[in-house]
Amino acid sequence: MKNLTVKLIIVLALISVGSGFFLALTYVYTIPHIEANAARDQEIAILETIPGAVSFEEIRGTDFPMYKGLDDGGKTVGFSYMVEGGGFQGMIGLMVGVDPEQEIITGVKLLSHAETPGLGARIGEEAFLGQFLQKPVSDNFEVRDDVDGVTGATVSSKAVATTLKRTLPQALEQYRVSGGAK
Repeated sequence: MKNLTVKLIIVLALISVGSGFFLALTYVYTIPHIEANAARDQEIAILETIPGAVSFEEIRGTDFPMYKGLDDGGKTVGFSYMVEGGGFQGMIGLMVGVDPEQEIITGVKLLSHAETPGLGARIGEEAFLGQFLQKPVSDNFEVRDDVDGVTGATVSSKAVATTLKRTLPQALEQYRVSGGAK
């Protein structure tokens, strides 16, 4: 009986070590692909949130990852910044485009979330994000007042609106102070 217990422990230990090894191997193999896809999605989001931009440059020395969009002639046409805010089930990552001259939102793109599929995940739909286009940076961004929330996902809707309200003035100020307008 004692020998059987020792054998079972050894077999389970070998299975655990083997499983751990294969999980680590899978992680090492897939992480570069995951990071490359995330970088590509981020580049696409930057250009989608700044109308007229065909390329972009990173703006350094800011609290947010920030990028200025450039047109064909190299002229700055706006900026975009990446921000996260707490949602219902986790962090919500957004790319936000701004026209600093008119102080309006030029685009909002959902980068990441852990919201409930079919409910909170609907914050990524154009019907919700599209209503932020052309809103002034100084807007109240109040769900049920000037922003229509997603039915069944009030917390997620408020999280996006609150994140925008909290970060837009700060991002605009940092853009101006950092020399991004040059």
